[in-house]
Amino acid sequence: MQKQDVIDCHARISPYVHDTPVLTSRLINTKVGAEVYFKCENFQRAGAYKIRGATNAILQLSDEQRSKGVVTHSSGNFAQALSLAAQSLKVPAHIVMPSSAPQVKKIGVLEYGGTIYECKPTLGARQRMADQIAKETGAVFLHPSNNEHVILGQGTAAFELLTERPDLNYIFCPVGGGGLIAGSAIAAKHFGESCKIIGGEPFEADDAYRSLQTGKIEGNNTVNTIADGLKTTLGDKNFPIIKKHVTKIVRVTENEIVVAMRLVWERMKIIIEPSSAVTVAALIRDAEENPKEYMRKKAGIIISGGNVDLGDLPFGK
Repeated sequence: MQKQDVIDCHARISPYVHDTPVLTSRLINTKVGAEVYFKCENFQRAGAYKIRGATNAILQLSDEQRSKGVVTHSSGNFAQALSLAAQSLKVPAHIVMPSSAPQVKKIGVLEYGGTIYECKPTLGARQRMADQIAKETGAVFLHPSNNEHVILGQGTAAFELLTERPDLNYIFCPVGGGGLIAGSAIAAKHFGESCKIIGGEPFEADDAYRSLQTGKIEGNNTVNTIADGLKTTLGDKNFPIIKKHVTKIVRVTENEIVVAMRLVWERMKIIIEPSSAVTVAALIRDAEENPKEYMRKKAGIIISGGNVDLGDLPFGK
């Protein structure tokens, strides 16, 4: 994917998405010893960055394809994003969601006009049901992260951040299916001055960390993490980009995720979900372990989303 591809993608989706704000925190700057810039995709339409890739993918379809609709499987954020993007473009949206998906995200899908099909909470069950719906309806299957148009769209968040802060030394992204970090890596390659991409991942779902170690896509035996958006695995389209352009993956504990989430809520007064807190926790951990690497440096963080069930917060209990 070339520099012009990113520019064209950004222009294509701009009428349908927000150019989200970039915020800072003096306390977090002091804590990590660097200037930290938060790209707040929690203020994005549908509450997460994923509407960028969803919109770009739908816009690449023909009129005939759009008339038959789109189908995906998602635990929540891409489900909501595709539903809203499809609603904006007058396209039917069929959404396969695991039974374990947060209720707040299911409600969002329905409010955005998507049709929900519940399945067992396994990747295999999700894909089988999505394939069945595509066969029955003629809808085009759009993978939440392993689709080149989706990857390119997700990278526009980092593109906007680098347009505002081209001097960033690092950009931190959460890693679930790999679409955001792959897209961010493409943006950093073309628009960063010498910007390294670092991923954040829970120890409880560290398939991307292990995949970089072995050089091939690894799975997870369990995904016992509060970061519900990061329970998916890498794909054959995004992993080669990650393997080539991502510097490293930093793993964090469940307690570190909760502490980072609470820190941002209390100090920055913004709502972020656990998957976003993983990235904040990763920066804090890496800065504590490698303080000289961050001294007087500039780090960007993609705050991937803010879709949280307020009746089930992990702190304050």
